[in-house]
Amino acid sequence: MEKQQTLAMVLIGLIFVVWLYINSPEPQPQTPNQADSTLVDTQKQPVPAEPKHVEQTETPKVTVPTILDSSVVSAPERIINIENDLVKLELTTKGAKVKRYFIKKYKTWYSKDLGEDAPYYKTMVQLVNTRFEGGDLNQTFITKKGEKIETSALNFNVDKSGYSYKLTGEDSLSITFSVSFGENSSITKTYTFRGDNYQSKVNFGFNNMQNIVAGSSYDVSWEHGINFVEKNSVDEANYSNASLYAGEEHLKVNASDVDEKEKKDVGGIVDWMSVKSKYFAVLLSPDNPNSEWHSYIVGTKTKDNVVGDREYYSLTYSVPFTGMKKQNTEFSLFIGPVDYEVLAAYDKSYEAIYDFGSFMGLSFIIRPISEYVLLPLFKFLHSFIPNYGVVILLVAFLVKMLLYPLTKQSYKSMKKMQLLQPKMKEIKEKFKDDPQKQQQETMKLYKVYGINPMGGCLPMFAQMPILIALFYLFNVAIDLRNQPFVLWIDNLAAPDVIAELPFRLPIFGVSAISGLAITLGVVMFIQQSMTAKDPSQKALVYIMPVMLTVLFMSFPSGVNLYYLMFNLLTIIQQWMINKSKDGAELVPLDPKDQKPGFFSKLMQQAEETRKVQQKQQNKKRR
Repeated sequence: MEKQQTLAMVLIGLIFVVWLYINSPEPQPQTPNQADSTLVDTQKQPVPAEPKHVEQTETPKVTVPTILDSSVVSAPERIINIENDLVKLELTTKGAKVKRYFIKKYKTWYSKDLGEDAPYYKTMVQLVNTRFEGGDLNQTFITKKGEKIETSALNFNVDKSGYSYKLTGEDSLSITFSVSFGENSSITKTYTFRGDNYQSKVNFGFNNMQNIVAGSSYDVSWEHGINFVEKNSVDEANYSNASLYAGEEHLKVNASDVDEKEKKDVGGIVDWMSVKSKYFAVLLSPDNPNSEWHSYIVGTKTKDNVVGDREYYSLTYSVPFTGMKKQNTEFSLFIGPVDYEVLAAYDKSYEAIYDFGSFMGLSFIIRPISEYVLLPLFKFLHSFIPNYGVVILLVAFLVKMLLYPLTKQSYKSMKKMQLLQPKMKEIKEKFKDDPQKQQQETMKLYKVYGINPMGGCLPMFAQMPILIALFYLFNVAIDLRNQPFVLWIDNLAAPDVIAELPFRLPIFGVSAISGLAITLGVVMFIQQSMTAKDPSQKALVYIMPVMLTVLFMSFPSGVNLYYLMFNLLTIIQQWMINKSKDGAELVPLDPKDQKPGFFSKLMQQAEETRKVQQKQQNKKRR
């Protein structure tokens, strides 16, 4: 997790701790942004040592093979346009690469300012990083003459004469690019597209290349990551990473340090590799890998004062070259949104890249809550409520109602502890010179009134996984991207800016004023004012809301809207519970019902252990 998200979780947790501290009794005196290698196969075999990989930079520079004519490099580029129900894309004969890839459903953050007549290439999100060689998906191999061949530098012939194709529904189209190496030797790259799919098939062919290709393998690479498309590139970089999936295990590479490479080398069967930004992803999946394959991810992070933070990842499969006259290796190439339902529909565990959160190693709790409860609820509500802002408010209400029994129990328990304070102070004063007697009398007091001193803490901490899961979900849900709510809130996936600052606050990285964050801060102040009773704790009433207000300035408005509604409901619940005296009176239990609770039993066991140790010490002294 990146710094801002970590800071947010820490502060939110701190509010719970402070709130519990304010309402708890005084403590009683105690007696003295691309890692190890793993070989994984479909049978989940143990992992042997890392494969030794020679990086491409260690091989000779790209040259035109002596058996090729110079026109293979210098020939003019030809662009082929393909459109289906979901995307518009361009293939180029220069390297037989994907040159540009536009997603129809998702618009650029500035598209509203361009008007309805703006061309698609200015309004649709484009996912191929064009800052380098104008496209991606490359083959690399070494010839027997020691020449390094990168197909991105070669001009391919193509088997289609047209320049534009449109597919729909179950339509399909195959396009084959080829380069001849003389005397029936050639390499081919065949793309197969469908009319209703983000995923295409790519077949890499070697024909009579056994006398040209040196070594026992060649590389297939997606080299330049994914194009950054959001206004807030820092936030986008925070959620960017690369990963691989093998043996039902998902392994991530996150280039979090500027200008330092992060690497992962894996030998054996890898189901797929991916590179993702906050909302979009590229996944490259071999159809029939075997244990002789190697897979490599390399990631770097850059900081630029003009374009902002960027993370670049390369995905490389080292494919065994068999030396046969004909060798074909097929891959699935997905380029599209990080939408859980879309990814899951491919039945390849693509949905593993969906970031449900892993705060403090609690992903095993947080992910199931989000994946099987909160996200389905979110989708269900939107099926009949078109405004996502209203959906968020309704989710906050439903979650608050779900947690109400825990909240009520927590408030009642802490209310009883507050009422018990005078009696506890009497015990402390009466036995001020005998800490052990203080403990014993305090435990008796808890037993008489049937109070668990941890009763106020446990229900509140039980809520934390749900709140953390919602925080992550509203941060990464592509459904909220560019979705308006009301008034100035025109994008629930971005901060609702009402004014720009002429500077950036350090640590928090805030450079604009958020209307929802300010409103949320006011509500937090009211909530803390209702909770804090001790005059010495009044400073917390001001400090915590101010800190969280500044932090939440940079958060998506969907997140702030949720917490605003949640806190308003918390204030209402707190007022209702405080007004009601149901179960909050300090009434002694019937002696028959006075059973020691867990805390009392724990203290009793500790006291018994202490007595045994004391007896042993007395025997030794004799």
